[in-house]
Amino acid sequence: MNLVRISWLVTVAVFVLAAVLVFVNGYVGYMAVLLAVAASAAVNLR
Repeated sequence: MNLVRISWLVTVAVFVLAAVLVFVNGYVGYMAVLLAVAASAAVNLR
């Protein structure tokens, strides 16, 4: 795995974790936005 792929993977993981934490606190709209950002970052993992 090269450094670029690892950095995108870390970015996706951080945004998914943030989405889970935001969802637990009751902010469903923000969760959807964070998951959309994570999905757009995951496109770069291909």
